[in-house]
Amino acid sequence: MKLLQDILYGVAIQQVQGSTAFEIDSICFDSRQAAASALFVAVRGTVTDGHNYIADVVAKGATAIVCEELPVSINPAVCYVKVKDSAHALGLIASNFYDNPSSNIKLVGVTGTNGKTTVATLLYKLFRELGYKTGLISTVENQIDGRIIPSTHTTPDQIALNQLLSQMVDEGCDYCFMEVSSHAVAQHRIVGLQFTGGIFTNLTHDHLDFHKTFAEYLKAKKAFFDGLDKSAFALTNGDDKNGLVMLQNTNAHQKSYGLKGMADFKAKIIENHFSGLLLNIDGEEVWFKLVGSFNAYNLLAVFATAMLLEQDRNKVLTILSRLSGAEGRFEYVPSPNGIIGIVDYAHTPDAVQNVLSTIQDIRSGTEQVITIIGCGGDRDKTKRPVMAQVACDWSDKVILTSDNPRSEDPEQIIRDMEEGVSPVNKRKALHIADRKEAIRTACHLAKPGDIIVLAGKGHEKYQEIKGVRNVFDDKQILSEALNDVQM
Repeated sequence: MKLLQDILYGVAIQQVQGSTAFEIDSICFDSRQAAASALFVAVRGTVTDGHNYIADVVAKGATAIVCEELPVSINPAVCYVKVKDSAHALGLIASNFYDNPSSNIKLVGVTGTNGKTTVATLLYKLFRELGYKTGLISTVENQIDGRIIPSTHTTPDQIALNQLLSQMVDEGCDYCFMEVSSHAVAQHRIVGLQFTGGIFTNLTHDHLDFHKTFAEYLKAKKAFFDGLDKSAFALTNGDDKNGLVMLQNTNAHQKSYGLKGMADFKAKIIENHFSGLLLNIDGEEVWFKLVGSFNAYNLLAVFATAMLLEQDRNKVLTILSRLSGAEGRFEYVPSPNGIIGIVDYAHTPDAVQNVLSTIQDIRSGTEQVITIIGCGGDRDKTKRPVMAQVACDWSDKVILTSDNPRSEDPEQIIRDMEEGVSPVNKRKALHIADRKEAIRTACHLAKPGDIIVLAGKGHEKYQEIKGVRNVFDDKQILSEALNDVQM
């Protein structure tokens, strides 16, 4: 239980109707979770408006309502608090309700289009190996010092996020490494959190179905850094054209990393193989298990972060050299017949090109690269032809298939992708809507030494069709198909 007036600390209040001097047992923004002595925050969502459910939650016994518009019917036993932005207020309310957990743990956020999961996961693994109790909040899964908590969003909602951080604090975690999505920033999910540092990986075409323009997408990413205070650090990719933009107006201590231009933390690729990378990092040659120039950036970001968190340089490099990356990120799938399988979460044009260009750098030149790729339904349609174009430009054969079609017709999604297939590339491209059949076809087309790239779903264990999540594991299905191939 907490006093309502304490829960509302820091919230910009426009009007209060009723007393705030009573206790609250719980907070919620989903009317289905409302109960007696609850505080309900009416948030305007993309699908529903919480203001429509105020009467329902009052009937369930909620004793405090935070809203942007006061209802016509006022219950004298309820306190109504009017604010300008309910979602913003929810962040502060959730943080206060859970005793501001982010101020009692070193919280580091990772944002960018690609690399967030790998950087956050590597930092989590590294700091556990360094001997710290550590938390992870990521697309793949959330963890509290080894205990797995399933993940449903890249960044949880305000209440779930503070509840999770509170658990980490209660269990003695020293650090938490967290992916910060552009959606989370725009929807005020990180309001009220105190970050020790922020990391920027890169910015490319994605999520324009939500942000509408690239400028708005960039603005959301930048807002994360704008919110850091002077005690925090802001670490940016100096080789990304938007890297320095992220640091404009931030009060945080500014640092950069890169492989090309001037940077505070530098690395150089010496060797790049399917078995790993040899990097000159901070003046020392180190072999890493991860593959590709994009992972060289990820490793450098992790190293730089560890240095900014004042960890021992030699211990960090030693541990990093033996760590594997996140599930479904350039993940190698072995086969008994010499075909190489690669599963990757790449679902943006830039991420697909990173994976395929890495393979081009490593391959001897005689192998075929067969790419299986789709695009998600109910998401940014403008990237569909670009995804197909990139896949065709960097592959010998491409199978256009379904990803998570959601409510859309998978055939229409593939037709949208085919608009990006140039006349010269049409001979390379096949159209197979059934993803499992597409995977099997690729395996039958491949010869020993060929490379099959299965892009888009990575770690996901489902395929969403017409609102139903069907069991579907890219890695498992590819492995089974490779084992079934008769040479």
